[in-house]
Parts: sequence; structure tokens; C-alpha cells
Amino acid sequence: MTFLLRVLAIGELAAEVVRRIFAEYLDGMGDRAIANGLNRDGIPCPSARRPEQNRHRLADGWQGSTTRSILENPRYTGYAVFGRSARQEMLFDPDDVAAGNVVRFRRAKPDRVVRSRKPAHPKIVSVEDFTQAQLIRRAKAAGGLRTAHKAERAGRPVKHGYLFRGLIRCAACERKMEGSPRKYGMYYRCPARTLAPGAPVLLTHPPTIYLREEPLRDAVNGWIGGLFDQQNIEQTVSRLVGAQPAVRAEGDGVASKQLEEAEAKLRRFQDAIAAGVDPMALVESINEAQADRAAAQGVLAAAGEPAGITDAEVYAMIDSLGDIGAALADSEPGKLARLYRDLRLDLRYDNEKEAVYATTSLRVNNAGVRGASCSLSTRLPLCT
Repeated sequence: MTFLLRVLAIGELAAEVVRRIFAEYLDGMGDRAIANGLNRDGIPCPSARRPEQNRHRLADGWQGSTTRSILENPRYTGYAVFGRSARQEMLFDPDDVAAGNVVRFRRAKPDRVVRSRKPAHPKIVSVEDFTQAQLIRRAKAAGGLRTAHKAERAGRPVKHGYLFRGLIRCAACERKMEGSPRKYGMYYRCPARTLAPGAPVLLTHPPTIYLREEPLRDAVNGWIGGLFDQQNIEQTVSRLVGAQPAVRAEGDGVASKQLEEAEAKLRRFQDAIAAGVDPMALVESINEAQADRAAAQGVLAAAGEPAGITDAEVYAMIDSLGDIGAALADSEPGKLARLYRDLRLDLRYDNEKEAVYATTSLRVNNAGVRGASCSLSTRLPLCT
């Protein structure tokens, strides 16, 4: 007797696209906005990349339905899933039995979906990210078109590009500064008139705070370029690893146990959702487990819980960002904006000192510490 074993293999180019789709969706972009970005970057859609496997589809670019099918496919987590679609035969014409039957495939009920107990092939996205994406999708579906349209705004064509959109906050009031195009360039502003009446910050907040984009871009790019230059990369990695919280002398047994229990609950919920359970039925339980995890992490962090990020993990994270120097030299707004987002750039503009306080963070997911991060900060003087 001969057995034929088939194992799915990962195509790295396609896998990177899948990771990008999940990352952008978790950052708040919608299905169509993600598809539009992929088309703008000239990335071929699945039917164009593998036409022999998609003879029934037109190779006419990415569509919202394409990104939706990818975001809802649990196989990207590394587990084998069977029975997501149920085969049904029905009459072609109910009024004419002689016309015969047609076959239709419909989404199966969650209790009919079967998932492997162990990973069956290499994963592309984590179960945690997949679960979070499904929860977001269910929340959007419950919110209707208004919620969906809000998610699509980031991907719609705009007259003016905002390189630092959502990344700059006013140091005086901690609000995000808004883009304000002017004849001689792009500015970001924080008007006092939009503050809540009677707010204490109105006593010291200037009528309007302006920050020009061009000198800010040059200062930020110079700082990032210096950090990740080949001559400085070892020092940068050392600083990032050293910026982690200090290791505590004695562990807090109660908080550690609470953290382990909360993580175990979340893994069970994620496995259940990957197996087909409706995420909406688990929202309350997931929120409770996340609250317990956050409370335990807060106790451990106060006691000096080690972050657990190694040099190798930081190097791997930097490598995943691609050629940072090339992106900075290109100065193409779309590439720069994506780099800033990947670096989790955070900017605070101090109008009085005419300086920007910049922070960049690298987030690493590993088996020991989920979602650990390390960051570097600096003060960027501006020549306006």
C-alpha cells in the first residue's frame, strides 16, 4: 500500500504579501484600501502570479474580495483546516424537476469545520494576529457601513499626501497634529480653537502651532539613517537590547501564575476561533483574559520583569524592514510613510523649544515573551 503525503510549502514572495495584508489590516486599513495599495506598488494578484491555478479568474489586479479571502483563511496560521465549505445539490429550477440539479458550495457552520490538533505546515501569520483580525472583522460587521467606511479612508486617493499622518502630537496638549497644506509646502498644525472649552491647557496653548514637514523629514531621516547605517548598526542593536527593563531579583509567583493562566486562556480561545468558533461568542471572555494578562504584566513590569529580547531577534527585526538606507535615499512618500509605520515612529513637537522628541520602537514576538518591544528616543532640533 502506498501513501501520498502532501505538505504545503511557503513561497516567500507570496508570504511577504500575506504578512503585509495582515499587518496593514491590523493597523486599521480596510480590504479595498489594502488592495489599492498593492495595485499601486505593482504587486501581482494571485491570479496573475499563478494563472495555471486560477483559470476561472481574471488577472485584473487586487480586489477587496481578494484581500478578504486571505484575511479569513485560517491555513495561514500553519494548521490544516477542512470543511469550511459544504457541498450542496439543489434543483436548477424548482418549478421544473427535469432541468436537473446544480452544485453550490456554501460556508459551513462553525461546528462542522475540522482543524488539525498540531501545525501541519509552516505558518505565515501567528494565531494571535489571525484571531485579532477576525475580531476586528466581526466588530466592523456589527457596526455596519459606517464602521467599514471609516476603515477605508486611509486608502482613498487624496489631493495632498501627509508623510507623518497620525505620527505627530503636540507637546502642549498631547493631541495629534493635523495636516495643513500651504502654498510653500506642507505643514502640521494644532489649533487651540478645537480644544474643549474650559480646558486648562488653553491658558498656555498658543492660538495655532505650526510645524513644517520638510525640515522635520530631513531631521527624522538623518536620525534614522544614522541609527541603521552599517557603521552604527552594532551600537544601535546594543542600545535597543540594553533599553529593556531591568531583570528583577526575585520573581513574583502570584503575578507570574496569573500571567501564565491568562496566556493559556487566550491560546485556547485563539485555537477555538481558528477551528471555526464564532469570535463574537468569545469577545467577553477574551476581553477578561486580556485584562488579567495586562494586570499581571503591570505587576511584573513594576518589579523589573525581563523583556527577553536578544541581539539576534533585534537583527532579524531590522532585516525584516528591508533596505532602510535605500528607502530614505529614494524619498518616495509612500515608501517613507511605510518605513515610519514599521519603525513605530512617535513624534512630540515642543513649540517653545522648537524641537521634536522622536521615539522608534521595534516589536519582537517570541515564544518566551509575547509582544516584547524595545525603543530608542532622541531630541531633534529643527532648522525652520
